[in-house]
Amino acid sequence: MPSSRDSSKTTGSRDRELPKRDDLKDYNYAVAGHAGTMCDADGELFIKPCTKSEVDFYESAHMLHPDFAELMPLYIGTLSLNESTDQAAIHAQIPGLVEHADIPFSVKEEIQSHLHLDDRTPIVDAPVQKEIMSDNVKWIPNKTRKIMTDRAVVLENASFGYKKPNIMDAKLGIRLWADDAPLEKKERFDKITDETTHKKFGFRVAGMRVYNGSTDKSELDAEGFKIYDKDWGRFSVNDSNLIDSFKKFIFNKAAGIDEDLGKLIAGAFAQDLRRVQEVLEKEESRMYSSSLLFVFEGDGAALREAISEVKASAVVSDHKRGSTRGPVSTLRVDSGIGMSEEELCDPTMTEDLDDLEDDSDDESSFPHIYTLKLIDFAHAAWKPGQGPDENVLLGVRSLAKIFEDMSE
Repeated sequence: MPSSRDSSKTTGSRDRELPKRDDLKDYNYAVAGHAGTMCDADGELFIKPCTKSEVDFYESAHMLHPDFAELMPLYIGTLSLNESTDQAAIHAQIPGLVEHADIPFSVKEEIQSHLHLDDRTPIVDAPVQKEIMSDNVKWIPNKTRKIMTDRAVVLENASFGYKKPNIMDAKLGIRLWADDAPLEKKERFDKITDETTHKKFGFRVAGMRVYNGSTDKSELDAEGFKIYDKDWGRFSVNDSNLIDSFKKFIFNKAAGIDEDLGKLIAGAFAQDLRRVQEVLEKEESRMYSSSLLFVFEGDGAALREAISEVKASAVVSDHKRGSTRGPVSTLRVDSGIGMSEEELCDPTMTEDLDDLEDDSDDESSFPHIYTLKLIDFAHAAWKPGQGPDENVLLGVRSLAKIFEDMSE
């Protein structure tokens, strides 16, 4: 994964209509996790209420662990929340946040082009009363799935820029609870581990959505997606049908994704998963109930067009530079896509997209093909001296093997 910023963007994104102050909306592409997430009108920014510990983890990764930060969604900053905060108030905080964010200039410039910088009212934070927690409080499951917090983290939306994004959330680990979890929570989560693929493979599918994922139109939502919810991943997916369940996500002739195209995408994810493994094996951290988020273009025609555009752009750049380098085996798009030499490379394609990012914004503005991100850090911390997080790594290695097998 060459950078914390996915290298591709939909061409013409700067020409879209600017969002109005009240255009923030609920994020409707979530397949798992907590409720209450939002995005801006264009969908480029993802706004997620979170705890202080999660904010601290994002901040420390950004400052001190650059390789790990590359695996995370691009971190923009945080927003203040209180009981009177509405969507307009959140929107008013975004321009200042983006202006001072420690992110690449081209990213900052693009995000700013989507905001009404001249039409906002400064927000004065209301005093926030801190809640005092008792050590003897009985744990009650949060059925609303909303986090009680006064902060929201602002991230680049991993599903932005796709025509029909297929999305899967794979929750990692055998142990799902943090050290400070109440006994009742530990027992409940241990039961989930024992009854699901967590126990053998170190992960379970927490949810997914697949474009044209069923020939029965009644099973599709208004946008044409079949939704596989958390109950499907918990009760229907098991050790014996795990591979077939993943194939529902990757291979889909109804959407124009045949075996060859599906194998290509599976191989790309496998390559990135090995990169995730490499980074985590060098870090000393502990994460509980974190996930890997898989996103790729679910419309087969749009997917092929995106790949063709990247190939054409690479050839143009190569001729412009007069490069003498030989063919490379990987052509990087988004988080580091790997395309086989036999299928997608030719003798004229001699530069990968890491090098292309040094050119102008126009030359690095590629359509999205796929993205892989590590997400959800409410129960994450750095643990110097304790070695790699083998609890999470089991799931990462299992996922890498599954995607490698599907690519063959």
